[in-house]
Amino acid sequence: MRIQASELPFFVALAASASLSAAARDLGITTAAVSRRLSQMEARLGLALVTRSSRRMSLTPEGSVLLEHARRILDDIELLDATLSHARTAPQGLLRINATLGFGRIHVAPIVAAFVAQHPEVDVQLQLSAHPPSFTSDEFDVCIRFGMPPEARVIARRLALNRRLLCASPRYLAQFGTPLQPQDLARHRCIGIRQGHDAYGTWRLANARTSRRNWTAVKVRGALTTNDGEIAVSWALAGHGVVLRAEWDVRRYLRSGRLIEVLPGYVTPDANVYAVYAQRHQKTVRVRAFVDFIAAAFAELPAIA
Repeated sequence: MRIQASELPFFVALAASASLSAAARDLGITTAAVSRRLSQMEARLGLALVTRSSRRMSLTPEGSVLLEHARRILDDIELLDATLSHARTAPQGLLRINATLGFGRIHVAPIVAAFVAQHPEVDVQLQLSAHPPSFTSDEFDVCIRFGMPPEARVIARRLALNRRLLCASPRYLAQFGTPLQPQDLARHRCIGIRQGHDAYGTWRLANARTSRRNWTAVKVRGALTTNDGEIAVSWALAGHGVVLRAEWDVRRYLRSGRLIEVLPGYVTPDANVYAVYAQRHQKTVRVRAFVDFIAAAFAELPAIA
């Protein structure tokens, strides 16, 4: 018969005692109970583990071998427990993060660097994608996304509010006129941005004054298309057309007058920023620590500029 794991602490305590009665006092049981349990171990193994005398006891060679291994096994268990206890409180290991190109480069990358500086036992792989993977992909642990994910099998924590604005340069509007209603956009030069799996070439708008959103889908066109938001904004600044972009990417240009908001009485679908991760990661310390960290980082900023 094999050694039972529960017998190892008993035998180590027994070997540390000078006699069966001393072991009984240390274990808080009767001497008869100690003798009975030892006899059961020896009978099951078919080996004598302890040599008993009227006053003292000593280990047989087989008992010494058992003691050596038992101590090592119990030490390993204690080390494992300490490691797991530390892992429950201290983030460590590999963390794979995905974000979109422009937003990831400008806003996520600095936060990742700050997180690793605070948690040096975490190794982070940050990948920026023009076409982000699906929410249920096993390729990444945390994905930073715009808009509430439709996938119910993931957890999404909102990091920051975000709205998209239509804007163009004063020069463009002076040359081509100012759109007054969503349908007017179909006759304008619109700068296209291909990112992710969003419907390309269709902008959806609704009247901001109505509580119920009746969305108007407008097919837009233009000669310029890119997968980089910064390039799209630079084209708008140069007077090449109307762009639909996150408020924090164009706010400074709106304040300076280099861009003018178009159709300010209309809103576009929500595009708030979320940290998205699989449900199985909700108890993973490094994932929870990073999501808390990036949420706090955005919360400390009065506005993302």
